[in-house]
Amino acid sequence: MESAELDGRLGALHKESFSWALTCCAGNATDAEDVLQSVYLQIMEGKARFGGQAKFKTWLFSVIRNQAVKEMRRQMVRRIFLLRQQAEPPSRPHGLSPDAALARTEWESRFEQALNALPRRQREVLHLVFYEDLTINAAARVMGVSLGSARQHYERGKAKLRQQFQP
Repeated sequence: MESAELDGRLGALHKESFSWALTCCAGNATDAEDVLQSVYLQIMEGKARFGGQAKFKTWLFSVIRNQAVKEMRRQMVRRIFLLRQQAEPPSRPHGLSPDAALARTEWESRFEQALNALPRRQREVLHLVFYEDLTINAAARVMGVSLGSARQHYERGKAKLRQQFQP
């Protein structure tokens, strides 16, 4: 694939790629940026090559997930030895009244906590299907699991979220 075509495809998928990297990094925007930058560098240096065996988006998301896993392992070792923890300030929605902003922030926080409380694979498949508009089959390929496993994680994740938000 030519460099110009590759740049165009990466540019067109940048927002979705960042969103996926954010999910793979458990919501840590700094880590997601680092992972995405590493992935772009790997692709530009030819260390990660699109072979055409899947859709470009599926391949790219697989590369992002693999890099995120490597980064999480590296950070875990670092935290064990350095006993360092990171915290991010909560974000506040812009343009809303204070009451509406508070209600929205509380609901988003509750949803994010429920989503992050799901097992990793359930969280990943739900993100890929709902936020990235992938099919369960494509999500399974991105995650490196069988279609049946992805379907199982998808259904279990939806059921757990449904339980959390039932009145």
